[in-house]
Amino acid sequence: MLVVMQSHASEAQIRSVCEKIESLGLKAHPIPGAGRTAIGITGNKDAVDLGVLESMPGVVECIPVTKPYKLVSLDVKSEATIVRIPTPSGDVLVGGPHLAMTAGPCAVETEEQCLAIAEQLQPTGVRLFRGGAYKPRTSPYSFQGLGLPGLKILDQVRRHCGYGIVTEAIDNESLDLVEEWADVIQIGARNMQNFSLLKRAGRAKKPVLLKRGMAATLDEFLMAAEYVMSEGNYNVMLCERGVRTFSDFSRNTLDLAVVPAVKKRSHLPILVDPSHGTGKRHKVLPLSRAAVAVGADGLLIEVHHQPEKALSDGMQSILPSEFAELSNEIRQIAAVLRRSVN
Repeated sequence: MLVVMQSHASEAQIRSVCEKIESLGLKAHPIPGAGRTAIGITGNKDAVDLGVLESMPGVVECIPVTKPYKLVSLDVKSEATIVRIPTPSGDVLVGGPHLAMTAGPCAVETEEQCLAIAEQLQPTGVRLFRGGAYKPRTSPYSFQGLGLPGLKILDQVRRHCGYGIVTEAIDNESLDLVEEWADVIQIGARNMQNFSLLKRAGRAKKPVLLKRGMAATLDEFLMAAEYVMSEGNYNVMLCERGVRTFSDFSRNTLDLAVVPAVKKRSHLPILVDPSHGTGKRHKVLPLSRAAVAVGADGLLIEVHHQPEKALSDGMQSILPSEFAELSNEIRQIAAVLRRSVN
């Protein structure tokens, strides 16, 4: 159910409607738009008495939402959501006309490694730094990340270079720490349907970057985002990172068709990770070009200054100099689409 408020509805009227919804044992989700506020209603198993709500001051109409996902739907918000990520060097905007670049190593290895990469990336203008302090790996014998010491290294990168930090949480305990130390909480592909973790991310006060599961359909992907938003966190960004198919010439199959498909159904921004999407260094640049061309709201790129020595995913990590070339080309493509690159 969706309650559409008048364009000139006051804060008091919006609050009154939300209180009425809550009094019915339901949950209200006020989502401001460019012209007016819409209030999503979740938790209703039966029909809601529309007359009670439609007669309230400031209400235009009540609209049933038939899709299984409510809050991520264009029915709730027709214009694109723009997620604002505070960083020491100013806010980074993601969505709408704003295209965000995120770069850094797959895994945090040492302070020297992260600072070296961060400093070499600075001339490119990239504002968000990615790096895994927690690394869920297929093999239990692979490098699993440094944990809290890794988060503290990322904090040094933030302080030294002014980046916003994007890093993954793998369970509720690590999410508590990621929320404290990072600027964006990443939920990885393996945890896309870890529903308790999604709910915890929904109670966090930081933006969430949700990666698509390795075999997830579009509806499953959007429903995972719905879990986060249903808990009250509306700053959600999606990320396509490749899906499992029969193809044997790349690590995964990067499904760029999902980008326009998401935009047909949802107001949430969607980024693309061509590094995990292909697993091959030489494929990152061409697929980054393609991702922006089809409408992606940002890129997540793995960069390492010594990829041959990387403890995780060196084969798909590009050099800082290669990222500089990628950034220049992305800016040219973005300009054609009348978009700006953060």
